[in-house]
This record gives sequence, C-alpha cells and structure tokens, in this order.
Amino acid sequence: MTTTLPKATTAPAGPAPTAPKRRRSASPRRSTPLTIAMLAALAYFLLPLFWLLVASTKNTQDLINSFGLWFSRAPQLLANIRETFTQDDGVFVNWLPNTAVYAVVSALGAALLAAAAGYGFAKFRFRGDRAAFNLVLGAIMVPATALAIPTYLLFAEVGLVNTPWAIILPSLVNPFGLYLMRVYAVDAVPDSLLEAARIDGAGEARIFFRIALRLLAPGLVTVLLFTLVATWNNYFLPLIMLNDPNLYPITVGLSSWAAQAQNGGAGASSDMLPLAVTGSLISIVPLVIAFLLLQRHWQSGLATGSVKQ
Repeated sequence: MTTTLPKATTAPAGPAPTAPKRRRSASPRRSTPLTIAMLAALAYFLLPLFWLLVASTKNTQDLINSFGLWFSRAPQLLANIRETFTQDDGVFVNWLPNTAVYAVVSALGAALLAAAAGYGFAKFRFRGDRAAFNLVLGAIMVPATALAIPTYLLFAEVGLVNTPWAIILPSLVNPFGLYLMRVYAVDAVPDSLLEAARIDGAGEARIFFRIALRLLAPGLVTVLLFTLVATWNNYFLPLIMLNDPNLYPITVGLSSWAAQAQNGGAGASSDMLPLAVTGSLISIVPLVIAFLLLQRHWQSGLATGSVKQ
C-alpha cells in the first residue's frame, strides 16, 4: 500500500525587497551672518598685528603721513631692528632677557603651585576646605591693580623693591589657575588610581609628582601659558616696583621710549617712536613660539572628562 505525501504549498512570491535607498550626503550648511561674524572677529584679532608689522617698516615721517595699513615706499624693517638693539647702548638687549626670566620663572612657579593646590582641593577633604576654596573664588574678582600699592609697601619693608623678586613673587599667586586646576583634577586623576598607588606603599608626595602631575599636564600647560602671557605683558607692577632701567621688562622699557619720543625728553630723537613700535613687534615673537611649542600638550587634554566610561 502506497501513501502519497501531501504537496508542499508555497506562498505566493511577493515583490523582491528593495535595497534601502542611500541618503544623499547632506551638504555643509553655511550661514551668511555667522560667516560675516567670524570674518569680523578674524579682522579684529589680526588687523592690530598686521598694523604692527607694517608700522615696524616705517620711519617717523611715514608713521605720521602714510596709510596705516600699508607699507611705505621705502620699507626699513631691518634698519629699525638693528637700531632697536643698539639704541641707548643696547639696553633693549637687557630688557628682552629680563622679561623672559620674569615670565618663565613666574609661569613655572605659578603652574606648579596651582597644580598642587588644585589637586589638594580636588582629592582631599579637610576642615574648612569649602570655605578656603570659596575664598580663592573671591580672590579671582580682585583686580591686580588694586593689590599693586599694598604689595609695593610690603616689599619695601623687606627690601625687595627694585629687584627681580618684586616681579616674580607676586606673579606666583594665581587664583584663577588654582580654580582651573581644581576643576581639571576632579576628572583627570581617577580616585581608583590613587588608591592603588597608596596600597602599593607610595607616599602622597610621590603620588603627586610621579602620577598626578603627569595626568595634569594639559591643565598645567594651560596655566603656564596664561601666566606666561600675563607676566610678559605686565606693565603696572614693574612700573612701580623697578627704577633701574637695566631691570626693566620690555613693557616698561618701550613705554619709556615712546614717552621720550612724544615729550622730547632727555636723549630723545625723532626716531624713537619707530623703535618703540619695532620693539613691540620683536616682543611678541617669543610668545608666538611658546604657543606653537606647547599647543600639542594644551590641545591633548581639552576633551578630558567630557565622556564618561
């Protein structure tokens, strides 16, 4: 006896699935008002630098009579640079290293102190820590010019006026840098890493210098750059602290040249104003070099803490 198997029924074939359509790549959106605003901001920052470069190629007559944003018929940049370094028996050669010493020592010291204090506020709890940190925040609001006269009187009592320490020591205190390092250290230094180091027997000083300081490097570079620029451009504090021209930084020295050119003081000549402008151009070159050398360390930590694991 044979049995017949039922024929398998097949469902009617439907339409073949279509491949998903590729979405057209969206073209970059452009905003005309935003473009205009960015161009205006770019001109705002670059035009003064361009004017400084152009003005450094002119003599006194061309500075007064020619168009400010274009070169004169006879540029003399090299001659102005040579005269800047030889004016007043080469005193500019003293001002440049003076400024470098004040700025570099102050920046390194302020960055290290801010990193240590910020790390302490972020990772340790002690009585009065919140009040102390609020005091730091309040100190940010105090302008530096308001403290210049009290600082001068204090330094005069201990005999530090007219010395390099009168510029370096006040620059080591950076409340904004401390606040920045405290905020950065909260996420940049994991608590688990610190506990592991303590379990292995490392002391707190060794943990800070061997572990935490390396993790805080981007924030450290940020504070260093801010302090470097602030000390390099500082004018009022050296003006009241120093009276020896051989100790002047660039800001005070070039200001004295400009004042001699305008007021016709002793030893002034008609070429003092171009020399002051050329000296200003030379003074910004070290800052540009510092930013170019340190920018990779700075940019590497900008996104730290933005993504939680």
